[in-house]
Amino acid sequence: MYAALAEVEDYQRWWPQIREIHRIDGDSGRVRIRSLLPYTLDLVLVRAAEDEANGILRVHIDGDLQGWCAWQIVAEGAVTQARFSQEVQVAVPMLQRVPFAVRPLLRGNHAHMMRSGEQGLRGYLA
Repeated sequence: MYAALAEVEDYQRWWPQIREIHRIDGDSGRVRIRSLLPYTLDLVLVRAAEDEANGILRVHIDGDLQGWCAWQIVAEGAVTQARFSQEVQVAVPMLQRVPFAVRPLLRGNHAHMMRSGEQGLRGYLA
């Protein structure tokens, strides 16, 4: 599982919302993401940590969102889990001004994307 998650350029194979990935250099790349809503996020991901022995993958995020996201691979007996965490802020003024009433749509859009990613990764690893 670690190898599949470390190979970001292959995410398009299993995560439908990852629309484009272009390597910038050995540690960074540009990613375009679009879920259900008609807006494509343009992000630059920069490797921050890659520690296979401890199951850690982490990137800094810049672009339409700013912050970080990480995978933690945890093996517990015969079960291996990939835990995803993130801390980001919206950097696009238009999205920062989204009315409070619309925010549940943004959260639902994100939840759909994460469920699709989980299903895609399960299928990819099977």
